[in-house]
Amino acid sequence: MLINPRTQLSGHFQQGWPLYSAEAAGSLDRQVIAAGTPGFELMQRAARSAWQLIQQRWPQAERISVLCGGGNNGGDGLLVALLAAQAGKQVRLWVATDPQKYRNEAAQAWQAVTEAGLKVEEGEPDAQALASDELLVDALLGIGLQGEVRGRALDWIQAMNASQVPVLALDVPSGLLVDSGQIAGEAVKANITVTFIVLKPGLFTGEGPEQAGEVRLADLGIKPEAFAEQPLAWLQGYQDQQASLVPRKAGAHKGSHGRLLIIGGQAGMGGSVILAAKAALRSGVGMVKLLTAPENITAALVSQPEIMVSAWAEKETQLQSQLGEAFAWADALLVGPGLGTSAYSECLWRACWDFNGPVLVDADALNLWAEGHHPPTAEKREWVVTPHPGEAARLLGWPAHEIQRKRLQAVDLLSLQTGSVSVLKGAGSCCAPPNNEAGEAAQPLICPFGNPGMGVAGMGDLLSGCIAAFLAQGLPPAVAARLGVRIHAQAGDAAAGDQPRGLLPSDLLPYLRQGVN
Repeated sequence: MLINPRTQLSGHFQQGWPLYSAEAAGSLDRQVIAAGTPGFELMQRAARSAWQLIQQRWPQAERISVLCGGGNNGGDGLLVALLAAQAGKQVRLWVATDPQKYRNEAAQAWQAVTEAGLKVEEGEPDAQALASDELLVDALLGIGLQGEVRGRALDWIQAMNASQVPVLALDVPSGLLVDSGQIAGEAVKANITVTFIVLKPGLFTGEGPEQAGEVRLADLGIKPEAFAEQPLAWLQGYQDQQASLVPRKAGAHKGSHGRLLIIGGQAGMGGSVILAAKAALRSGVGMVKLLTAPENITAALVSQPEIMVSAWAEKETQLQSQLGEAFAWADALLVGPGLGTSAYSECLWRACWDFNGPVLVDADALNLWAEGHHPPTAEKREWVVTPHPGEAARLLGWPAHEIQRKRLQAVDLLSLQTGSVSVLKGAGSCCAPPNNEAGEAAQPLICPFGNPGMGVAGMGDLLSGCIAAFLAQGLPPAVAARLGVRIHAQAGDAAAGDQPRGLLPSDLLPYLRQGVN
């Protein structure tokens, strides 16, 4: 069965899909074989699933090139080529290794291909040679890739990408590391990836979404939960945590739905907190109070009159009294958007450490944290931190490119070091609580929703307002974070449609309201 993990959930995984490392996926494959399913039978199931997808998505394709490597991934490709030829398609079979070196199941696949009379193409499949095809099947490199792609495999990957022909990748786009979503020098850019038995995290975060295209799971009739392997992470489901938003009582009032205090927005940066406040209101919070620079008051009230807005006090003695009253009023606090990193900003940030309730820390508050101005982190708090990769790099002291290479490790370490629920923003946003009840690192969650149009200033402020609204409504930090990430990303998809370029954060506001209902 072919499954779309973005929209379909099995009965086993109501909250989402488990994501397995390359090592765990290989172990699962061996355990299934040891339990009595022949390896060649699994390979045949994989090929049939890929051929089914080809028939669904490219039914008119007559000229198909299948590019095979030397391992079992190549064996899958050999059998896809055989099925295509048996269906009367014009198949060109390219093999990047000496076929006599195939072993085990791949050797059986090669025998089936040769008995059917299929011949291997001579020469190299350069871009010009492939350009006459209507579909390419990538079966070059599997999930066991180690190190950077080199030699013939590199040349063939570059040829596929330069050909401008649609590509179906088998199990993983060749050159993509499935544990991290990192490109190993060069990777195939597929239109669709059909992955086998289990989903892998690198298909959904880092560079994975760009390279994998649409992802389909062919489980080959295997239930991975029946075996001993543990997931590396989880893929968020399309209705994850929706039940946390319980129906509202007829007699409820604005005070029943939470009070959110937002602190930020120095002169010239008022849009950040105004967007956050708007998102919070559309996410169902009862009241929003904004404490900001005096220059922002008129803009906030004109833009959204439902916001209660005040200018922060100029003197520190007055500020303490002002914040004391505001903290007593609020159920949750959002601090950081547009806050700045001046001495006064630091004073505001330090004062927020005394708030006795859930806090969302974002933007400049994270930058101040990275500079050494941070609260004690000895014990877990009801806090959520929402860095983008640059802010995460400053917090961890890593190069920014290292964050993208190791997103799952980074989000875990952020949670550990800050004692907070951590959201690492970007393609395939990752969310991780600091630890589970046993004190062990909990498995992170990857969000498969969202689109490139959301890469615009202010989109993160919208997310912060959404999560903070859920904190103010009484949701636990881990629930608020994952619910906010999902609803925000899905609102982005709904607002973008097929026109992501030019998408603005404010375009998402109606869809946030739709998402929470």
